[in-house]
Amino acid sequence: MSVIEERTAVAPARPAGWAAARETARRAGRPVLPSLSLPLDGALGRTLAEPLIALSDLPAFDTSAMDGWAVAGPGPWKVAGRLLAGHPADGPLADGAAVEIATGAQLPPGATAVLRREHGEPGATLLSERIPGALTTGQDVRPRGQECRRGEVLLPAGTEVGPAVLGLAAACGHDRLAVHRPPVVELLVLGDELLGSGLPRPGLVRDALGPLLPPWLRAAGAETGEPRAVRDDFGLLRDALRHSVADVVVTTGGTAAGPVDFLHRALAECGARLLVDGVAVRPGHPMVLAELPGGRHLVGLPGNPLAAVAGTVTLALPLLRALAGRSSGEPVLAAAVDPLPGHPVDTRLLPVRRTARGVVRLRHDGPAMLRGLARAEALAVVPPGGAAAGDEIELLEVP
Repeated sequence: MSVIEERTAVAPARPAGWAAARETARRAGRPVLPSLSLPLDGALGRTLAEPLIALSDLPAFDTSAMDGWAVAGPGPWKVAGRLLAGHPADGPLADGAAVEIATGAQLPPGATAVLRREHGEPGATLLSERIPGALTTGQDVRPRGQECRRGEVLLPAGTEVGPAVLGLAAACGHDRLAVHRPPVVELLVLGDELLGSGLPRPGLVRDALGPLLPPWLRAAGAETGEPRAVRDDFGLLRDALRHSVADVVVTTGGTAAGPVDFLHRALAECGARLLVDGVAVRPGHPMVLAELPGGRHLVGLPGNPLAAVAGTVTLALPLLRALAGRSSGEPVLAAAVDPLPGHPVDTRLLPVRRTARGVVRLRHDGPAMLRGLARAEALAVVPPGGAAAGDEIELLEVP
């Protein structure tokens, strides 16, 4: 008996538990991909490979938080001159003196507070308060180092670089960031029955996963190209796996034991090592995670749309987040408003929406359906046997 025949003749192993399968995928993504240094405008969407360290105090000098007057000591004050943002003070401010100042301008040495414009009463030469006694030392001043000090760790490695991270990095002196190289994913959409455009017709259906999956994969830090259609042909699939240069190959369909389900046979011929072969989750239980020669990986997703999404959040996203160096984060929990039906022995993933009282199940949640998912804000992780109203349920965010 050949190796391939032996593989197909042996009864399938017991499916992995859902949480265990996710942890296997995370471990498969370690060590993370190498890091590189990028200018700020090229780092968006990447993951910090090193902690973000402040290169400067922030603010770098005492700054006015309001338009008004920088004053020294108690009033009334004699006004002399004006300070605008971007211009240093001419010299220290003597006690009893004031200088008109703009928001963001550097306070002159000796200034004790900023008097807001709406609280000041300017005269010919003297400035007084409209609200006597209201001004306190340090009022409306952003002191040097209020947000951070030079050398302080601002964000840990593993943080996703979003717009606010870019702003913070620039504010504290960075021109470039050390980020992880994103994992490159090739998506292979398998099946003779799939159409790329137009209306379904007898025996043929539209490919929903080609448009649906790449945004999910990119949200986990991956780079994806155009999905590639592969016909139901063993040789074509085997060669596609052998010759792919992607860090991760994601396939749709072919994971079960039907007449054209060639994935296991193709993996065997490619010398792959199965890490997960089936998961105790509904929908999507016939999913696959394998290590390909050269340290690459394959995630085999079922062909039904919602089942493929279940496989994506179970295996593909944890793997990709780990490869991209992203931290897994704390689980998101919410209460179930009504009972959530579960499978007798498997975990179940249900599309849900949030309300003020908790999460509610959406209709149209069959393995081949997308209508519920299109309205969903998350997938609820329902334990075997179901969840009662009021139970805390883990949520998987929908991009």
